[in-house]
Amino acid sequence: MLRKYGSSRTLTENIRLGTLTAFVAGMVNVASLLLFFAFTSNVTGHYAIIAAEMAKGNYYQLAVVTAWIFAFFLGSFTSNALVINLNRWSRYVAHASPLALEILCLMAVGLYGQFHYRETLTETEVLLTLMLFAMGLQNGLTASISNFTVKTTHLTGATTDLGILVSMMLRREHRRNKDMVGRLKLMASIAGSYLLGAMVAGFACVHIGFKTFYVVSGMLLVVVCYDLYELGINRFIQAKAPAPSPNGRALDHQLPEIGMLRGTRQEQKVPAV
Repeated sequence: MLRKYGSSRTLTENIRLGTLTAFVAGMVNVASLLLFFAFTSNVTGHYAIIAAEMAKGNYYQLAVVTAWIFAFFLGSFTSNALVINLNRWSRYVAHASPLALEILCLMAVGLYGQFHYRETLTETEVLLTLMLFAMGLQNGLTASISNFTVKTTHLTGATTDLGILVSMMLRREHRRNKDMVGRLKLMASIAGSYLLGAMVAGFACVHIGFKTFYVVSGMLLVVVCYDLYELGINRFIQAKAPAPSPNGRALDHQLPEIGMLRGTRQEQKVPAV
């Protein structure tokens, strides 16, 4: 899920990555809305707030919202900087590092919220800044490694693409286009998963409050560890596989019953005299 880059990624890998990270983004956005009364998985609305606060002459709020947008930008910048600089050493480490940072940020929000949060304005603004930085990290990573195919922290682009693609499916020749159908599956998976994550966070925040961020961090840990698990399975299979003999017939030597089956099939091909 994290090891491949750009055009080498398959549709299944992109759907898997998009589904899990969109679920996380939906949870974070609804958690921030219920606990802090502000959105954190996208910054489109914040640009509008900047213009409104500027018109009102409320420069303190203008500075705060500008800082939130910069935090999202900085997250995306940091994510791609890690990918392009650590890639020479280890592609997995390069792609997993932004998610590890995101886990630390969200865990910090959860721990502070559970044990120290006094609902002051300054605390709320700082915690929201941390969450926007985390979402910038996530969106920067998924966009970077998927060649801008997977973006999961906002649904404006996905909803637009879904509208276009569904209208294209009205024509038979487009329904036979595998790339177009694959793109439709990806966008639908991201939108559906984001909505599901948002619904889960809604129930979770009501019952467990700031502990919701521990659940979110656990989901991200699954994404980070998935490739490690897959690597471990592959290495185990390779270690258990028999070494090929020089004449390339190791399989028949190790599994004589397969060779017997082959011989039986060859005998069946001999015409009766």
